[in-house]
Amino acid sequence: MTTSGTTTTSGTPLIALRDIGKRYGNVKALGGVTLDVHAGQITCVLGDNGAGKSTLIKIVAGLHQHDEGAFAVEGEETRLGSPREALDRGIATVYQDLAVVPLMPVWRNFFLGSEIRKGRGPFARLDVSAMRETTHRELLRMGIDLRDVDQPIGTLSGGQRQCVAIARAVHFGAKVLVLDEPTAALGVKQSGVVLKYVAAARDAGLGVVLITHNPHHAYLVGDRFVLLKRGTMAGSHAKDEIALDDLTRQMAGGSELEQLTHELAR
Repeated sequence: MTTSGTTTTSGTPLIALRDIGKRYGNVKALGGVTLDVHAGQITCVLGDNGAGKSTLIKIVAGLHQHDEGAFAVEGEETRLGSPREALDRGIATVYQDLAVVPLMPVWRNFFLGSEIRKGRGPFARLDVSAMRETTHRELLRMGIDLRDVDQPIGTLSGGQRQCVAIARAVHFGAKVLVLDEPTAALGVKQSGVVLKYVAAARDAGLGVVLITHNPHHAYLVGDRFVLLKRGTMAGSHAKDEIALDDLTRQMAGGSELEQLTHELAR
């Protein structure tokens, strides 16, 4: 692993991974991965397909447990047993294929699984007005101005749906927000909108983990960059320690890319 510098952030990280490893049978999917996530910072995890990004997400989200290394949440070493346990510890994961019900209104998706109710016992019912008002208010607080939270969420653009998911995580008390390739299927303009709200989540005090294979998007918002290659760390850099061109070159394989360029030139 090559590392150019150390983090200057003080205080206990919201989550800290030390030499994390994961095996599936005889296949080593991840090994020796170390990263810290601090409040008010965006840590970008970059790598091509097969680099180990998905495995890392599953460990942080509580879907899988690590086989090697140590995983600490706010200084307490832990092994997350489920996504619900991760949520209870303040870790919210927004996947690329968003878990939304397209024909349901925006407000219903916002509160899906955490509905507000009024009344008791057999007289309990959904507090629709409270959920509508809260959804609109929380979206506005993140800078998202939807005219009508009653519209089906499936009518929103991919970027808007990502932004609703980010606002939902902030509202329900997430301390760490893990974003799985949020701009992968979006155009240039929509990608910019999503990155704006990723930065808004950081400014709201969350620790953000942005998983991406796009170094340009990462460099726009990232504070630290962790590079993965074939399941191992290929580098860890603070933003002021590396230029975009160098980040892109390291992610693309450096000498391997140069060799391929020469071969194509011939």
